[in-house]
Amino acid sequence: MASVLVPTVCPYCAAGCGFFIAVQKGRALGIEYMPDHPVNEGALCSKGNAVLEILDHPDRLRTPLRRKGDGWERISWDEALDLIAKGLGSALKRCGPDSIGFLSSSKCSNEENYLFQKLARSIGCRNVDSCARLCHAPSVVGLNRTLGAAGMTNPISDIANSKCIFIIGSNLAENHPVLSRWVHRARDAGATVIVADPRRTHTTWMADTFFPLKPGTDVALLNGLAHVIIKEGLVNRSYIEEHTRGFEDLVAAMVEYTPERVADVTGIPAGDIVRAARSYAKSPASVILYSMGITQHTTGTDNVQAIANLALLCGQLGRKGTGVMPLRGQNNVQGACDMGALAEFYPGYKKADDPETIRLFEAGWGIEGLPLGKGFAATEMIEKAAEGRLRAMYIMGEDPASSEPCSQNAQTALKALDFLVVQDIFMTPTAKLADVVLPAAVWAEKDGSYTSTERRVQWSSKAIEPPGSALSDLDIICRVAGRMGLDFSYPDAESVLAEINRLVPQYGGITRERLDPHGLVWPCPDSCHPGTPILHAGGFKLDGGRAAFVPVRYRPPAEPISSEYPFILTTGRVTVHHNAGSMTRRSPSLQKREPDLFLEVNLKDAQELDVADGDEVTVASDRGETVAVARLTDGMKRGVVFMPFHFSRTNILTSEFTDDEARIPEFKVSACKITKRD
Repeated sequence: MASVLVPTVCPYCAAGCGFFIAVQKGRALGIEYMPDHPVNEGALCSKGNAVLEILDHPDRLRTPLRRKGDGWERISWDEALDLIAKGLGSALKRCGPDSIGFLSSSKCSNEENYLFQKLARSIGCRNVDSCARLCHAPSVVGLNRTLGAAGMTNPISDIANSKCIFIIGSNLAENHPVLSRWVHRARDAGATVIVADPRRTHTTWMADTFFPLKPGTDVALLNGLAHVIIKEGLVNRSYIEEHTRGFEDLVAAMVEYTPERVADVTGIPAGDIVRAARSYAKSPASVILYSMGITQHTTGTDNVQAIANLALLCGQLGRKGTGVMPLRGQNNVQGACDMGALAEFYPGYKKADDPETIRLFEAGWGIEGLPLGKGFAATEMIEKAAEGRLRAMYIMGEDPASSEPCSQNAQTALKALDFLVVQDIFMTPTAKLADVVLPAAVWAEKDGSYTSTERRVQWSSKAIEPPGSALSDLDIICRVAGRMGLDFSYPDAESVLAEINRLVPQYGGITRERLDPHGLVWPCPDSCHPGTPILHAGGFKLDGGRAAFVPVRYRPPAEPISSEYPFILTTGRVTVHHNAGSMTRRSPSLQKREPDLFLEVNLKDAQELDVADGDEVTVASDRGETVAVARLTDGMKRGVVFMPFHFSRTNILTSEFTDDEARIPEFKVSACKITKRD
């Protein structure tokens, strides 16, 4: 009997790699590559190649559970739904809708995220957010403000057309390995590659110029580049006059960011700053790639706006090989944001505090009394739970007990809730704190669309059935809504997408029948539109059709080092890790390659600490301490150490300071100390 090949999209990073699942007699037997896919061309990274290992894992949740003493009791779906309706309804009745928090999932499909935020707002609750808050919220705020669209401006494959590639705050060779192939193609064709990162990573191996900047000094570097470009007359004057506003304000603000001053702040030689500015400005096609090394700061929004300023100065937008490219970390971070799983936006980035938004969705949903105004962001939900202002939470596919900064505080806050329901595929640390746990299907066990980092919307088809009585997140949401008195009569994901087509302009023409074989790129306003791979080619969707220069000033990180905590801790991912690890730590072929928490330490720093390679060390911050294995390297700046956040023990250490606007935590800079264990 021949296998059936079912097309799907990788559930790990947001590159949007496509492949086939080979199915026989209802079982996933293996994967087949998809050589005609426009992004990965058949290639998959180590995580993609190992992705089927989680499907039949013995840890999969298979039935609803409720807490019973210190353990768990299996219950029916009817019992679970009754408990959820009672728990959420009690908080709603006693304390009002602002006492409930809904945390959506960037692992789930567009349709599921859309319905989840609709459920929250339909009961009057403004507090709906997603893990986008912890990775790319500054991109949403910063790019909407400067360019008028919160998405990657150019397709991934277009990187191959670039002549100058500036990578800042992104280790894409490890975090988005398939995407790095396009950088290699450009480099082989003569492109210049500039990489700015506190660590010497696999990505820096591609660099012609490497800037080992001090963590948290990105704005200073970006402003320094802008200063040189303005001073040397390298700006694209005609582009600025035709397409932008606020140029003179930027010029005035950049005067103080001389290469010499920026060198003192960042640790990068002044001459290197000048040469990089010339390369970027003079290139006929320059692109900027960035990721969480830019966004996970108290100045994350400023960092994004400084990147946009640089692109606008040189007119490096709206053409092949140019652009601003935020590389998203989770498979559907872009889609979750597009669908309104954000505290400040309804679907389609309609502002939650705009009465016109409320009128639009009340008419579209046939529901009166939708909540006006911004709700609590994910980080604020934890704060409000600790204060007693948030009494209940519904969490779908997220693990804040592991991923939130100062994670022990997050766990304490979740324990303080009157009621917590968690919907997931494994018993995560967050699920272990819940009153009710719901078993969900993984991506291969359901239909739905996902939006990759390049705004490509693709359809992923159901290949196999979920285990036990697990259901798709869409089915669960509809059942919960029904039990709470709402009419969520959606028979399938396609019917939800049809509603999205009507209410989200960017998705107007992205219908199910048009998504085969490799999807469409939004904005795609109607069924005749081909999609828009390159944004801003015809101008900007801002007032007057002009992009905005937004000058920003360098501000140091919120937590300085001290005599007690003399090291800067920065965090990130490595090749076989993914986010909080709920999937990759259950993948045997990946886990055996990186099983332990490690700390990268500069060789000279280690010598002064009397620490040898492989020694166990205690890493402590003002918030707690953890144990890791030391890895000595000359790829770290002195005074800076690195830990992967794949292990929940890392976020015991990270600070709770956040960006004032995007409300993202400063994961990338925390003060710590290191001691050798006996």
